[in-house]
Amino acid sequence: MHLFARVFSPKTTVYAHCDLPCGVYDPAQARIEAQSVKAIQEKYQANDDPAFRTRAILIKEQRSELVKHHLWVLWTDYFKPNHVEQYPQLHNLFWQATKAAGAAGGKGSMDPADGQKLLDLVDQIADIFWETKKAS
Repeated sequence: MHLFARVFSPKTTVYAHCDLPCGVYDPAQARIEAQSVKAIQEKYQANDDPAFRTRAILIKEQRSELVKHHLWVLWTDYFKPNHVEQYPQLHNLFWQATKAAGAAGGKGSMDPADGQKLLDLVDQIADIFWETKKAS
């Protein structure tokens, strides 16, 4: 078994900033879904048809969940401790943004103003993301 471990163990240890070579992460995915949340909230407000409104709520909740998913991928897979040191507001921004996409915001509200708040938070995260990409 010792020979097997020696033969098949890595010869070189490599380190990457993220799970894969950079270029696979982009906050645009979260932004597109956040734009959908806001657009659905606006369409919901402009339509009185109960069937339309029910479908709008369902789709908006799915899009809100996708916003959270894309934000969490950035937070857990891309951003590192040195980013939090450089941008101390980052942790709170992610907390606010995922809350804004969750039951306290995008999933729990049909108010387009809440959708805009979500978009603004995603944009703040995106600004920091692109600053970190310039530095790498």
